[in-house]
Amino acid sequence: MPIDQSDPASPAPQADNSSGRTDVRAAFKIDIVVIGAGQAGLSSAYHLRNLGLAPRRNYLILDKSPEAGGAWQYRWPSLTLSTVNRVHDLPGMAFADVVETGAAEVKASVAVPSYYAAYERKFALPVYRPVAVKVVCDRGERFRIETDHETFSARGLINASGTWETPYIPDYPGADRFKGRQLHTRDYQTAEAFAGKHVLVVGGGISALQLLDEISRVTATTWVTRREPQFREGAFTPEDGRAAVAAVEDRVRRGLVPGSVVSVTGIFLTPALKAARDRGALDRLPMFSEITEQGVRWADGTERQVDVILWCTGFRSSLDHLAPLRIREDNGGIVMSGRLATQVAKDPRIHLVGYGPSASTIGANRAGAAAARELTAHLGLA
Repeated sequence: MPIDQSDPASPAPQADNSSGRTDVRAAFKIDIVVIGAGQAGLSSAYHLRNLGLAPRRNYLILDKSPEAGGAWQYRWPSLTLSTVNRVHDLPGMAFADVVETGAAEVKASVAVPSYYAAYERKFALPVYRPVAVKVVCDRGERFRIETDHETFSARGLINASGTWETPYIPDYPGADRFKGRQLHTRDYQTAEAFAGKHVLVVGGGISALQLLDEISRVTATTWVTRREPQFREGAFTPEDGRAAVAAVEDRVRRGLVPGSVVSVTGIFLTPALKAARDRGALDRLPMFSEITEQGVRWADGTERQVDVILWCTGFRSSLDHLAPLRIREDNGGIVMSGRLATQVAKDPRIHLVGYGPSASTIGANRAGAAAARELTAHLGLA
């Protein structure tokens, strides 16, 4: 959706060059910029719309991806509606209204983007893509948002950039001398690609277990985690979910780095994981101490030869573009405030959705509503 100032039906932002500097590109003036069009960004935009804000004049969504779908469009092909944890409805439009949920083998990378695209169309959300935000700087009463296309000037910011662009691989001695293949969850495609290889799966989260289950059906695997995994029987209740969110929320309100939700909830032992356990795939080993040319070595000298190391070690929030705003504490955390801990305490004009307690899809919905209401009220737009 290119910026088109000639379209009277869709007011475009005005150019701002109030600094008077001739070496700076004029910036399009908008009240609120939303960065990212995943679950959190679309939820935020929906609520800004419902608060009466005008698209492209009061608010605009900048999205890095070429198509609708957020990070879902990049997920591995074997992740289907039957294996995905859950796809939560966006506010105002049910997933089942767009996608046949009974078709369990439909790829999540197809189904969810189709839903998001339909959602953007139904509510005429002003998503401008593909546009990559490079840096955000404080310019007094406004933020200057520089992208790989235009530059924007905004009074408020809702950051919903997610984590997909920031995969995390811990630094272990010897990683650079390993002669096999190393990859991250983000790079995974199919288990069949590892046929005949011994695959070391590192990590204890939901994605790690899903990929371990798939790969162990095809070839030899070894599973290692830093902490002893906590499996649980029975259904995951709403009370369990609230307790997990509360624990993460407490951390970010104190300015700590968000913890893993799985570390609070444990791992639900699904029928698929029970089958994996029965065939020995869940025989977990503690974390190794170093990587060798042919595999890994533990502190007691035990070694294991492997061909592939699959790092299912999660992601970090993609916030590098906000670095000039200096919102992080010395420990790397961000002190969050507001009703649902979406507001940056150091600067109430900035809201982070999809961060900390709102990193889940259901949490992102609630966070989007809170961020939209609190930011518009703070800016006097409500």
